[in-house]
Amino acid sequence: MELNAQERLKVGEVIELQIGPIAHGGHFVARHNGQVIFVRHGITNELVKIKITAVSSKIAHADVIEVLTAAPSRVVAPCKYVGRCGGCDFQHINLQTQRELKAEIINEQFMRIGKIDLAQLGFDLKVFEVDPADGLHWRTRMDFAVSPAGKIGFYGARSNEVVEIQECLIADERMNVSDLASRSWKSDARVEVAVSSTSEVSVMRSGRSISGPTQIVEQVGGNSFKISPEAFWQSHKMAPTTLVKVVLAQLGIKKNDHLCDLYSGVGLFAAAILNEISDQGFITLIESDKTAIADARKVFMNKQNVKILQGLVAQQLPIVKRADLILLDPPRTGAGEVVIKQIIKLKPRKIVYVACDPAALARDAKFLLDSGYKLDHISAYDLFPMTQHIECVAGFSPAKD
Repeated sequence: MELNAQERLKVGEVIELQIGPIAHGGHFVARHNGQVIFVRHGITNELVKIKITAVSSKIAHADVIEVLTAAPSRVVAPCKYVGRCGGCDFQHINLQTQRELKAEIINEQFMRIGKIDLAQLGFDLKVFEVDPADGLHWRTRMDFAVSPAGKIGFYGARSNEVVEIQECLIADERMNVSDLASRSWKSDARVEVAVSSTSEVSVMRSGRSISGPTQIVEQVGGNSFKISPEAFWQSHKMAPTTLVKVVLAQLGIKKNDHLCDLYSGVGLFAAAILNEISDQGFITLIESDKTAIADARKVFMNKQNVKILQGLVAQQLPIVKRADLILLDPPRTGAGEVVIKQIIKLKPRKIVYVACDPAALARDAKFLLDSGYKLDHISAYDLFPMTQHIECVAGFSPAKD
């Protein structure tokens, strides 16, 4: 229905409405005069006043400015920057409900994008809690923007404006954010901080080290990784241990298996898998990032049954002639149809997919199901509490005739 000029929402307009269901991306859906509005800082079924912040031809965006009827799950946000800083989406919602909403998002994405009904397949999906139980001080990697005044902060939601901060409640306390906030920085800089599991703290300014080691040591399950602070590493302090355990349980490794570790990073999963295979077993890592590749070559130095290929997965995977098992942990965009088709050609008996975006996972799951595989496991973990992000692990195996 085409809205006339009087009915169209305008930026700055304040209206009263009821909040609808959760949407992927940290928003809730609401409607006004037939127009869809993505609303931040609300909760389903709340009666609120919202202020319109952006309008396009199809949708509008808005922030809650007053709660008239609060949901039972609404809490006082622990962070004083809530509503301004764009880093967290759900500080106003209790953690149990955050996880329930994330499960709802996964189910909705699988249904809408993948045409896959997880409940019909027998999955009663839950998002598992991961320590710390209060959902704070879990993040070991932070990338701060710098304001024109030379102070660290984060961009506001859908904004280029830096919200200056003196503390961050999801940052690992060992970062000492208040100290970083007290300094003056060049306004065109980025301030990147990494804290390792061995309590080393690296601070970089726009990619250059200014304090702490230029190589940090991460330890997971008896394996040690000496890596560059800027190399990809799971940001939640408990994520490496949690995900390695789930992945190993799902792969069902045999001693002489050949395994492909796609988007392998520095080799977190490969190092754990190496302990499970024999000399007849073999692991191929494929990674495009040069920093991660350099770190992985050091981690697996002198390991005769490990091969490391540098480049895009779609370009390097055709080199591989055998793979009993496929493990993939792609970036937020997922693997995509080309890579999924290449995986299918190898006829692995098990595919384990670690995903940080349920939409991409749902799309790729449909490709796999359409290619003769079945979904035999899916679990989710709250490795990004207070934010809308979710980590899933899915397992696929050939469908029986």
